[in-house]
Amino acid sequence: MIRPNGLLAGCGVLAALGGAVLWFQKHPSKPESATPAAPKILALSEDQFEGIRLVKVGSEPVFLKKTGDKWVLTEPLQADADQDTVKTLIGNLATLNASRLIDENPSSLGAFWLASPAQRVEISLRGGAVSKLLLGGDTPTGSDVYVKLETSPKVYTISTAVKVNFEKTVSDLRDKRLLTFNSDKVTAVSLTSKGPAFEFAKNGQNEWQITKPAPFRADSPQVDDLLRKLKDAKMDLSGPNPTDFATAAKIASASVTDASGTQTLEIRRSQSKDKSYYAKSSAVEGIYKLAGDLGDGVKDKDVDTFRNKKLFDFNFSDPAKVEINGAAYQKSGDKWTGPSGQIDPPSIQSVIDKLRDLSAAKFTAKMAGTQTLEFAVTSGDKPKIEKVTINKAGEVYTAQRGGDTAVYVIDASAFTDLQKTVAGIKPWQAPKPDKKK
Repeated sequence: MIRPNGLLAGCGVLAALGGAVLWFQKHPSKPESATPAAPKILALSEDQFEGIRLVKVGSEPVFLKKTGDKWVLTEPLQADADQDTVKTLIGNLATLNASRLIDENPSSLGAFWLASPAQRVEISLRGGAVSKLLLGGDTPTGSDVYVKLETSPKVYTISTAVKVNFEKTVSDLRDKRLLTFNSDKVTAVSLTSKGPAFEFAKNGQNEWQITKPAPFRADSPQVDDLLRKLKDAKMDLSGPNPTDFATAAKIASASVTDASGTQTLEIRRSQSKDKSYYAKSSAVEGIYKLAGDLGDGVKDKDVDTFRNKKLFDFNFSDPAKVEINGAAYQKSGDKWTGPSGQIDPPSIQSVIDKLRDLSAAKFTAKMAGTQTLEFAVTSGDKPKIEKVTINKAGEVYTAQRGGDTAVYVIDASAFTDLQKTVAGIKPWQAPKPDKKK
């Protein structure tokens, strides 16, 4: 006997199978298209590019030419090109894919606005070949643009987002750097702002040092930041006229020397309400507005601004030996020993932390008073010994590094904290046994 539930289930399965058959009969599978989903329009080798000409109705043509390993603008003006921007443009052109192929052989190009295209890109390749990409009108949805190669009848579409990559102006393509030095090859940096000119150079350890007006330790991060701001200084192409620059107050001049020579930048500030910064560079012709980042970064800066105010250079290295007024404290593994035996590690570590942070409030011409503290710190894989002497004259504390003519003035509170920490060094005590065990 057939159960009713089983019969109903069987009917349901048959109904489903029948429906599936009817659906496939009405919706047969489409044969695979021979045209790829994103057909290639251009497939070029980037190193074959020798020239790019951008032509757009209503605008002056822009022509880029490769000279050696460098790209330059030759139309509508002669100037260095922004190498990164040109590289991106070439990358977008070299492997240009279509959104889709519209017509392999259209009877008329007028429907696509390609009979007289408003925009074209001409690519000159090594060996003399030229590829011309024609850009027509937008598709009805507005999300794509009709394009074709001049030598092929095929009409494609590309997205409007891709088209934007080819709508570069002179302003987009021009190298807008006011100084074009190679950051990796810089040998000297000079700045004149507040007071006499001062100069930086690298020492044997590739660290910045002040070489003029006298040899001083430099605050390397600050010098690197100055160099970055000089490197990033860009021309504003809507800059001032010569009269604006002539009446502006000179606030600074900077120079950078690399393997190719020395480039200079003169910076002025407008007397008008907007207090705009203007710049004139030896690397490019013209006078330009300047972003406030560099102007503020060099205004009223003297040599002391860039001096290293730290008394010690060991930074985050762990010292292996610390001498305080002749008393030596030596580290071995996790243990510290002093003149009277094993030392409590946290107490000597507190002294090291204070020395690591010890900084000058300002600088002065000479040491004053009598010697109060003397330190010698040994640190690094290739052991380096740094010696610092601190003198007291009333409430004034001056310090000097061994072998250094610079004199540092230390805040009284910083000296008092250091002195208390030194007095707090104590012997190591074995932990007391746990009575509960």
